[in-house]
Amino acid sequence: MDYENIKLEKKDHIGIITIDHPPVNAWNLATMEAFASAVEAVEKDREIRVVIITGAGEKCFSAGFDVKDAANSHKISPKGREVWKTIDCFPKPVIAAINGYALGGGLELAMCCHFRMMVDSPEAMLGLTELNLGIIPGWGGTQRLPRLVGRAKALDMMLFSKTVDAQEALNIGLIDQISTPAKLMTDALAFAAKLSERPPLAVSCVLKAVAAGDYEGLDRGLEVEIEGSAVVGKSQDRKEGFAAFLEKRKPIFKGV
Repeated sequence: MDYENIKLEKKDHIGIITIDHPPVNAWNLATMEAFASAVEAVEKDREIRVVIITGAGEKCFSAGFDVKDAANSHKISPKGREVWKTIDCFPKPVIAAINGYALGGGLELAMCCHFRMMVDSPEAMLGLTELNLGIIPGWGGTQRLPRLVGRAKALDMMLFSKTVDAQEALNIGLIDQISTPAKLMTDALAFAAKLSERPPLAVSCVLKAVAAGDYEGLDRGLEVEIEGSAVVGKSQDRKEGFAAFLEKRKPIFKGV
Protein backbone atom coordinates (compact mmCIF):
# COMPACT_ATOMS: atom_id res chain seq x y z
CA MET A 1 0.00 0.00 0.00
CA ASP A 2 1.37 3.43 -0.95
CA TYR A 3 0.71 6.77 0.70
CA GLU A 4 2.15 10.10 -0.39
CA ASN A 5 5.93 9.72 0.00
CA ILE A 6 5.43 6.64 2.20
CA LYS A 7 5.35 2.96 1.21
CA LEU A 8 3.82 0.23 3.36
CA GLU A 9 4.55 -3.43 2.68
CA LYS A 10 3.73 -6.58 4.61
CA LYS A 11 5.81 -9.74 4.64
CA ASP A 12 4.31 -12.48 6.78
CA HIS A 13 3.96 -10.89 10.23
CA ILE A 14 6.27 -7.95 9.46
CA GLY A 15 5.18 -4.48 8.34
CA ILE A 16 7.75 -2.37 6.48
CA ILE A 17 7.30 1.41 6.34
CA THR A 18 9.61 3.16 3.87
CA ILE A 19 10.09 6.93 3.85
CA ASP A 20 10.24 7.79 0.14
CA HIS A 21 10.48 11.54 -0.24
CA PRO A 22 13.49 12.31 -2.49
CA PRO A 23 16.10 13.54 -2.31
CA VAL A 24 16.65 13.27 1.47
CA ASN A 25 13.42 11.79 2.85
CA ALA A 26 12.60 15.00 4.69
CA TRP A 27 9.37 15.65 6.55
CA ASN A 28 6.90 18.02 4.93
CA LEU A 29 3.26 18.06 5.97
CA ALA A 30 2.07 15.56 3.36
CA THR A 31 4.80 13.06 4.26
CA MET A 32 4.14 13.43 7.97
CA GLU A 33 0.40 12.88 7.58
CA ALA A 34 0.98 9.87 5.32
CA PHE A 35 3.44 8.39 7.80
CA ALA A 36 0.93 8.83 10.63
CA SER A 37 -1.67 6.95 8.56
CA ALA A 38 0.77 4.12 7.85
CA VAL A 39 1.66 3.83 11.53
CA GLU A 40 -2.02 3.66 12.42
CA ALA A 41 -2.56 0.97 9.80
CA VAL A 42 0.20 -1.31 11.11
CA GLU A 43 -1.00 -0.86 14.68
CA LYS A 44 -4.52 -1.96 13.72
CA ASP A 45 -3.40 -4.88 11.55
CA ARG A 46 -3.53 -7.92 13.87
CA GLU A 47 -1.41 -9.94 11.44
CA ILE A 48 1.52 -7.54 11.82
CA ARG A 49 3.60 -8.30 14.89
CA VAL A 50 6.80 -6.33 14.13
CA VAL A 51 7.46 -3.10 12.23
CA ILE A 52 10.54 -1.99 10.30
CA ILE A 53 11.04 1.68 9.41
CA THR A 54 13.62 2.56 6.77
CA GLY A 55 14.39 5.16 4.12
CA ALA A 56 14.25 4.83 0.36
CA GLY A 57 17.50 4.99 -1.57
CA GLU A 58 21.05 4.22 -0.51
CA LYS A 59 22.18 7.42 1.16
CA CYS A 60 19.55 8.73 3.55
CA PHE A 61 17.24 7.41 6.26
CA SER A 62 15.84 10.91 6.85
CA ALA A 63 17.33 14.38 6.99
CA GLY A 64 14.59 15.68 9.28
CA PHE A 65 12.34 18.68 8.76
CA ASP A 66 11.76 19.81 5.18
CA VAL A 67 12.69 23.50 5.15
CA LYS A 68 10.90 23.85 1.80
CA ASP A 69 7.63 23.43 3.69
CA ALA A 70 8.47 25.92 6.43
CA ALA A 71 5.07 27.57 5.95
CA ASN A 72 3.52 24.47 7.53
CA SER A 73 6.01 24.14 10.37
CA HIS A 74 3.29 25.02 12.88
CA LYS A 75 1.47 21.84 11.79
CA ILE A 76 4.44 19.58 11.03
CA SER A 77 6.31 19.94 14.32
CA PRO A 78 3.38 19.18 16.67
CA LYS A 79 2.43 16.23 14.46
CA GLY A 80 6.02 15.01 14.51
CA ARG A 81 6.15 15.10 18.30
CA GLU A 82 2.85 13.25 18.49
CA VAL A 83 3.74 10.51 16.01
CA TRP A 84 7.27 10.05 17.32
CA LYS A 85 5.83 9.49 20.81
CA THR A 86 3.38 6.99 19.30
CA ILE A 87 6.38 5.05 17.98
CA ASP A 88 8.16 5.32 21.31
CA CYS A 89 5.10 3.80 23.04
CA PHE A 90 4.15 1.43 20.23
CA PRO A 91 2.65 -1.89 21.36
CA LYS A 92 4.59 -3.79 18.69
CA PRO A 93 8.40 -3.88 18.36
CA VAL A 94 9.72 -1.26 15.93
CA ILE A 95 13.10 -1.60 14.22
CA ALA A 96 14.85 1.33 12.57
CA ALA A 97 16.83 0.10 9.56
CA ILE A 98 19.04 3.16 9.13
CA ASN A 99 20.17 2.97 5.52
CA GLY A 100 22.14 6.22 5.44
CA TYR A 101 22.47 9.45 7.33
CA ALA A 102 19.82 10.37 9.90
CA LEU A 103 19.85 13.95 11.08
CA GLY A 104 17.54 16.10 13.19
CA GLY A 105 14.01 14.74 13.11
CA GLY A 106 15.26 11.68 11.25
CA LEU A 107 17.49 10.66 14.13
CA GLU A 108 14.75 11.63 16.58
CA LEU A 109 12.48 9.12 14.82
CA ALA A 110 15.13 6.41 14.88
CA MET A 111 15.66 6.96 18.60
CA CYS A 112 11.96 6.31 19.21
CA CYS A 113 12.26 2.85 17.68
CA HIS A 114 12.89 -0.05 20.04
CA PHE A 115 15.89 -1.29 18.04
CA ARG A 116 18.29 0.41 15.62
CA MET A 117 20.40 -1.15 12.87
CA MET A 118 22.68 0.99 10.74
CA VAL A 119 24.77 0.62 7.61
CA ASP A 120 28.52 1.04 7.90
CA SER A 121 29.06 3.55 5.12
CA PRO A 122 31.06 6.81 4.79
CA GLU A 123 27.82 8.65 4.00
CA ALA A 124 25.96 7.25 7.00
CA MET A 125 26.18 9.68 9.91
CA LEU A 126 23.88 10.38 12.85
CA GLY A 127 23.41 13.70 14.60
CA LEU A 128 21.17 16.38 16.03
CA THR A 129 22.66 19.33 14.20
CA GLU A 130 19.90 21.88 14.75
CA LEU A 131 22.09 24.33 16.65
CA ASN A 132 23.95 25.05 13.40
CA LEU A 133 20.75 26.81 12.35
CA GLY A 134 20.25 28.58 15.68
CA ILE A 135 17.42 26.22 16.71
CA ILE A 136 17.21 23.16 18.96
CA PRO A 137 16.05 19.56 18.53
CA GLY A 138 12.30 19.83 18.91
CA TRP A 139 10.86 16.37 18.29
CA GLY A 140 12.11 14.72 21.46
CA GLY A 141 15.85 14.70 20.83
CA THR A 142 16.84 16.61 23.96
CA GLN A 143 15.20 13.89 26.07
CA ARG A 144 15.83 10.68 24.17
CA LEU A 145 19.48 11.16 23.18
CA PRO A 146 20.70 11.52 26.81
CA ARG A 147 18.76 8.39 27.78
CA LEU A 148 20.58 6.41 25.12
CA VAL A 149 24.13 7.77 25.24
CA GLY A 150 24.37 9.59 28.56
CA ARG A 151 24.03 13.24 29.45
CA ALA A 152 27.57 14.44 28.71
CA LYS A 153 27.86 12.73 25.32
CA ALA A 154 24.39 13.91 24.31
CA LEU A 155 25.20 17.50 25.23
CA ASP A 156 28.49 17.29 23.35
CA MET A 157 26.68 16.05 20.24
CA MET A 158 23.87 18.60 20.44
CA LEU A 159 25.73 21.73 21.55
CA PHE A 160 28.50 21.26 18.96
CA SER A 161 26.25 19.70 16.29
CA LYS A 162 28.54 16.69 16.09
CA THR A 163 27.75 13.66 13.97
CA VAL A 164 28.87 10.09 14.59
CA ASP A 165 29.47 7.21 12.22
CA ALA A 166 28.14 3.69 12.66
CA GLN A 167 31.04 2.38 14.74
CA GLU A 168 30.94 5.27 17.18
CA ALA A 169 27.14 5.07 17.31
CA LEU A 170 27.46 1.41 18.30
CA ASN A 171 30.14 2.16 20.87
CA ILE A 172 28.05 4.81 22.64
CA GLY A 173 24.82 2.80 22.53
CA LEU A 174 23.00 4.89 19.94
CA ILE A 175 22.51 1.86 17.68
CA ASP A 176 22.37 -1.87 18.41
CA GLN A 177 23.87 -3.42 15.29
CA ILE A 178 25.98 -2.54 12.25
CA SER A 179 25.22 -4.00 8.85
CA THR A 180 26.50 -3.61 5.31
CA PRO A 181 24.37 -1.69 2.81
CA ALA A 182 23.68 -4.92 0.91
CA LYS A 183 22.58 -6.82 4.01
CA LEU A 184 20.74 -4.18 6.04
CA MET A 185 17.19 -5.21 5.13
CA THR A 186 18.09 -8.90 5.19
CA ASP A 187 19.43 -8.49 8.73
CA ALA A 188 16.45 -6.36 9.78
CA LEU A 189 13.98 -8.88 8.36
CA ALA A 190 15.77 -11.78 10.04
CA PHE A 191 15.69 -10.03 13.41
CA ALA A 192 12.05 -9.05 12.88
CA ALA A 193 11.18 -12.66 12.01
CA LYS A 194 12.65 -13.84 15.32
CA LEU A 195 10.68 -11.19 17.16
CA SER A 196 7.51 -12.17 15.34
CA GLU A 197 7.79 -15.69 16.78
CA ARG A 198 7.65 -14.37 20.34
CA PRO A 199 4.24 -14.35 22.08
CA PRO A 200 2.52 -11.20 20.74
CA LEU A 201 0.41 -10.51 23.83
CA ALA A 202 3.38 -10.84 26.15
CA VAL A 203 5.56 -8.71 23.87
CA SER A 204 2.89 -5.98 23.82
CA CYS A 205 2.50 -6.09 27.60
CA VAL A 206 6.25 -5.71 28.11
CA LEU A 207 6.42 -2.75 25.72
CA LYS A 208 3.46 -1.05 27.42
CA ALA A 209 4.96 -1.53 30.89
CA VAL A 210 8.35 -0.15 29.81
CA ALA A 211 6.71 2.87 28.12
CA ALA A 212 4.55 3.54 31.18
CA GLY A 213 7.62 3.53 33.39
CA ASP A 214 9.46 5.90 31.05
CA TYR A 215 6.62 8.38 30.70
CA GLU A 216 4.69 8.05 33.96
CA GLY A 217 7.26 6.83 36.47
CA LEU A 218 8.19 3.62 38.27
CA ASP A 219 4.97 3.19 40.23
CA ARG A 220 2.80 3.42 37.11
CA GLY A 221 5.17 1.13 35.24
CA LEU A 222 4.78 -1.48 37.97
CA GLU A 223 0.99 -1.12 37.82
CA VAL A 224 1.00 -1.73 34.07
CA GLU A 225 3.27 -4.73 34.61
CA ILE A 226 0.71 -6.20 37.02
CA GLU A 227 -2.07 -5.52 34.51
CA GLY A 228 -0.04 -7.23 31.80
CA SER A 229 0.64 -10.24 33.97
CA ALA A 230 -3.12 -10.67 34.45
CA VAL A 231 -3.74 -10.45 30.70
CA VAL A 232 -1.14 -13.02 29.69
CA GLY A 233 -2.05 -15.28 32.60
CA LYS A 234 -5.44 -15.91 30.99
CA SER A 235 -4.14 -16.25 27.44
CA GLN A 236 -3.96 -19.24 25.14
CA ASP A 237 -0.34 -18.28 24.49
CA ARG A 238 0.47 -18.96 28.15
CA LYS A 239 -1.08 -22.41 27.86
CA GLU A 240 0.81 -23.05 24.65
CA GLY A 241 4.09 -21.87 26.19
CA PHE A 242 3.76 -24.17 29.20
CA ALA A 243 2.63 -27.11 27.06
CA ALA A 244 5.52 -26.66 24.62
CA PHE A 245 7.98 -26.50 27.52
CA LEU A 246 6.69 -29.75 29.02
CA GLU A 247 6.56 -31.43 25.62
CA LYS A 248 10.06 -30.16 24.74
CA ARG A 249 8.98 -28.54 21.48
CA LYS A 250 8.99 -25.07 19.98
CA PRO A 251 5.88 -23.08 20.96
CA ILE A 252 3.59 -21.62 18.32
CA PHE A 253 2.12 -18.39 19.64
CA LYS A 254 -1.01 -16.89 18.08
CA GLY A 255 -1.51 -13.71 20.07
CA VAL A 256 -4.63 -14.83 21.91
